[in-house]
Amino acid sequence: MIIGLLTAVAASVCYGTGSVLQAVGSRKSARQEAAKASTAGVTQHGGPSLSSTAKAAVTWEFMVGTVLDFIGFGLGALAARLLPLFLSQTVISANLVITAVLSIKLLGIRLNRAEWTSIGVVCGALVLLATAAGPEGSGHTPIAAHWWLLAASVVLIGGGTLLVRLLGGRAAILAGLLSGLGFGALGVGVRVLNGVAPFDLPSLLGDPALYAILVAGIGGMYLHTVALQIGSVNGATAALVVGETVVPGMLGVLWLGDASRPGFAWVAALGFVVAVAGAVAVAWFGEPEPEPETEPGSPAAGERQTEAAAR
Repeated sequence: MIIGLLTAVAASVCYGTGSVLQAVGSRKSARQEAAKASTAGVTQHGGPSLSSTAKAAVTWEFMVGTVLDFIGFGLGALAARLLPLFLSQTVISANLVITAVLSIKLLGIRLNRAEWTSIGVVCGALVLLATAAGPEGSGHTPIAAHWWLLAASVVLIGGGTLLVRLLGGRAAILAGLLSGLGFGALGVGVRVLNGVAPFDLPSLLGDPALYAILVAGIGGMYLHTVALQIGSVNGATAALVVGETVVPGMLGVLWLGDASRPGFAWVAALGFVVAVAGAVAVAWFGEPEPEPETEPGSPAAGERQTEAAAR
């Protein structure tokens, strides 16, 4: 249990630091696009185009953040094998706190009292969950369930990407939520993956859960990048927290046999609900306030469009 918790905390630090560095890279790319007065980086719906997202991904800050994400992924996968999913995913989701603190230094963001209170609520909920967590389930499931996981991942990422592109600049929170659901599907896939212990390569390569992990992981990373390009880094991360915590936690209990300590089920349920509520509050209070309308083409409008794209 202790090793699993330490692993989850380390994954959280990697993910939180990576998110802020990716946001820095996304903002730098957006400013460069705006400086060129180019419309190629924006879709007809006001969201970032695939080319602008790709350009954001090749900034050094974004690449370092991506490396940290991969390290976090490895640590998170190990934590998902060692802890109940409702605990491992929620501890990993504490990267919200890391993101909020680092965004003050690297992005110049100032958190208000409501945001700090919400972050404190999330931390308190994590303590409740750690106190209540019991043994993790076996993770053994029929192969048909692995196919369902793959199908759900394809629908989630494919349909989610299309919906986000249609909504454009209004899709920041949705993109963050969908990326979180993708990372949640990844966590479930890691938990049920065959051929890991003991290692069996043919069994591993023949498991649909492996391909669900790839689809959900890559798609989740793309949607998270979009969320960072068009929205508040804290809001997008908080939405991601909800997505990657709620569904995996429920599946872990209902499907994989995860459980709390005897007599602590109510503590686990309370901690889970409070953690999600705190994350939602961060997303709500972290959203930038709408600015007054300005005539299109005016210098002020250009500055606001640049800032909106940078977010």
